[in-house]
Amino acid sequence: MFDRLKKAFSNIVKGLSEKELSEADIDKVFSEIEIALLESDVAHETIMYLHDTLKRELVGKRFDKSKDNESIVKDTLKDIMISIFNNAGTLDIIGRINSKKDREKEPYTILFLGINGTGKTTTIAKFANMLRKHNISSVIVAGDTHRAGAIEQITEHATRLGIKVIAQRYGADPAAVGRDGVLYAKAHRVDTVLIDTAGRMQTSRNLMDEMAKIVRVVKPDLKIFVGDSLAGNDTIMQAREFLRYTDFNAIILTKSDSDYKGGSALSIVHVTNKPIVYLGVGQGYDDLVPFNAEEFVEQIVEGNGKR
Repeated sequence: MFDRLKKAFSNIVKGLSEKELSEADIDKVFSEIEIALLESDVAHETIMYLHDTLKRELVGKRFDKSKDNESIVKDTLKDIMISIFNNAGTLDIIGRINSKKDREKEPYTILFLGINGTGKTTTIAKFANMLRKHNISSVIVAGDTHRAGAIEQITEHATRLGIKVIAQRYGADPAAVGRDGVLYAKAHRVDTVLIDTAGRMQTSRNLMDEMAKIVRVVKPDLKIFVGDSLAGNDTIMQAREFLRYTDFNAIILTKSDSDYKGGSALSIVHVTNKPIVYLGVGQGYDDLVPFNAEEFVEQIVEGNGKR
C-alpha cells in the first residue's frame, strides 16, 4: 500500500539545500507526494489540507546533513494524518450499549446506511456476531423493503446466527418496520436493534427523504454509514450526501482485505469528521475488526503497520 508514497519520501530531500525551508521548497517537495496520494485514492480536498498543513509545519525548518531529513518529513505528515483521525474522535459502541442497558433498561438502536454493493447486509450480520461475543443480544430489522431478495438475504444471515428478524412485506414503510423492531426488543428485553435499510443511491431525493423519515420515526441511538473502501472518491461523495440527510455518527469500511489503497479511509474521516469504528476484512462473520488510526497511518507512511 502506498508504494509510490514510500518512494517519494526517499527522493524528496535530495533537492533540498542546507538552508531554512521556504514555501517554494515545500511546494516542490509535496508535488511528488501529491501524485502518490492521488494514486492511493486520497480526495483532492484532503490532499490540499495535507499540503497546507505540511507547509505551515515545515516552513522555516532547517535541513542539513546532520539530520534525518526524510524522517522529519515523514513524521510531520504522520502527525497531520493522525490529527485528522483524532479530530473525529472515537466511539465505544459496546460501552454505549451497556451504558444504556444499565441506565435506562432500553434497547440500543443502530441504523445502518449505504448504497447497494457495499456489503451492508453482511456487515450487519458480522456486527450482530460481534455483539454476541460481548454477551449483547440483538434483533435485526429487515428495513430494505425495496430490493428484491433483500429480506431473504438478511433472514438467511440471521438464521445462521440464531437471531430474530423483524420483517414485513416488500413495499412496506421502512420506518414502520423499524418501529416494530424497537417494540419487539422492548417487549422481549433484547439489548440492541440493528436496522438494515435500502441501499439507495445518494442522488435519489425521494429515497434519501425516506431515509430521513426513518431517522425521525425510529430515533436511532447510532447511525453508521457503511462504505466500500475500494470505491475511492465515490465513497467520499456518498458519505457526504448521507451525512447531509442523516447526520450519521460513525463509519464502517468494507472490503479492506482486497486491493486496499487506504486513501478512502483518510479522506472520508477528513470530509465528514466522523470516526471509522470497524473494517470489514473478509466474508466470514468474524471478519470485522476495530479500526486503529495509529496503525493505519504507520502502514500508509512506512508500509509496515498492522490492520
